[in-house]
Amino acid sequence: MSASFSPTRIGQIALSAGDLDRATIFYRDILGLTFLFSAPPGMSFFQCGDVRLLIGGPEAGGAEHAATTLFYFVPDIQEATRVLTERGVAFNKDPVMIAKLADREVWLAEFKDSEGNAAALMSEVPLSA
Repeated sequence: MSASFSPTRIGQIALSAGDLDRATIFYRDILGLTFLFSAPPGMSFFQCGDVRLLIGGPEAGGAEHAATTLFYFVPDIQEATRVLTERGVAFNKDPVMIAKLADREVWLAEFKDSEGNAAALMSEVPLSA
C-alpha cells in the first residue's frame, strides 16, 4: 500500500438499535433521512448526503449503546432544531456556539436518537464581512 494512501470520505456509518422498527421510524420520519432499503438480518439503510447510514437491530449483532456520535450538518441550526423539536426530538439544550473563527461561527445542538445513540446538529454560520 502506498505511503500516501488515506481515505477520502466516509462511505457508511453503522449504529446499533435495540428496536429496529422504532429506529427506522426515527431516522426516516422524524430526522427525515432518505430511506434506501432493508436487508437481513435486521438492517435498515439511509442516505445522508454522501454518507450511507446502516442501522443494525439485535438480529444484526448490534451492540447496546455504542459510543458513536453522528454530527448532522444543517445550514440553519435554529430552524432545524425548531422543526425536529416539533417532531418530538428532545435536545439536551438550545443550540450553542462552540467556536468563533475568523470567518464563521460553529454551532452544535445535541440530542439522542430513539435508541439512545448520541447525535448532534452542527452548523457553520458565516460572519458578515
